[in-house]
Amino acid sequence: MIARPQANSLATILAEQNAALLSDWTERLRASGALASGRIREAELQTQCRTVLDLLTTAVAAGLDAASPAYGPLRDMLTDISRSRAVQGFTPTETATFVFSLKQPLFDALSTTKGVDSDTLARTIWDVTLMLDALGLHTMEAFQKTREETIIRQQREIAELSTPVVKLWDGVLALPLIGTLDSQRTQVVMENLLESIVAQTAEIAIIDITGVPTVDTLTAQHLLKTVSAARLMGADCIISGIRPQIAQTMVHLGVELNVVSKATLADAFALALRRIGRTVAPLKAAAREQPAS
Repeated sequence: MIARPQANSLATILAEQNAALLSDWTERLRASGALASGRIREAELQTQCRTVLDLLTTAVAAGLDAASPAYGPLRDMLTDISRSRAVQGFTPTETATFVFSLKQPLFDALSTTKGVDSDTLARTIWDVTLMLDALGLHTMEAFQKTREETIIRQQREIAELSTPVVKLWDGVLALPLIGTLDSQRTQVVMENLLESIVAQTAEIAIIDITGVPTVDTLTAQHLLKTVSAARLMGADCIISGIRPQIAQTMVHLGVELNVVSKATLADAFALALRRIGRTVAPLKAAAREQPAS
């Protein structure tokens, strides 16, 4: 690929005015508040700017197409910077400003170049604008992708923490659910319950939905999937915590769970104990039933 004349001019400017461009760029970043939050130190910001300028100087020698292979190392560097800033809590505007604040120093340097006619200067500035815009968009895409990955990971961790399986008795497990059930969370619930059934050799699993705000047709389907999976593992299920409002809603919707249900977790636990041949009695009553020694 033959480098365009304006690309060669920009490469020369970047090489000859590197120190001035670096100083102007970092000063503009300070003015924009890049260091105000304390999330990044000045030395780190200086290093990032210097590295980006060096990689840009090398890349523009091959042209001003930011999508070309010559810009690969620069794009990788901007991706790393975006990822680190997403983790550090920078805003999208602060992250985009890192690249876009380089425009003015470059335009000023190009404007003072001698021996360049106005038409060539205008074309060069336009090409540089497109190049920096492309790099800025690449930076934002990397930033957004990292933010989305972080949010998804946090949602997964919260879902796992909010679906604990509790051992109530030998062979009896309880799964208290809080919040709305969706497909992703149902998968986590099912995995946690099935793993606990196997680990505890449980015979009965109580799914308590006291903390579930509403039960519609979709929620009922998710519950039935969990119940069916538990049955395949050899454990019966009891659903507890169906409040009057939820019961009325389910009747109006024609939702049928086709599984034993109880109003409270205590009632479900008592039923589970009877099924495994256990009972709970007051201490005094138990003492009266014991034969005298």
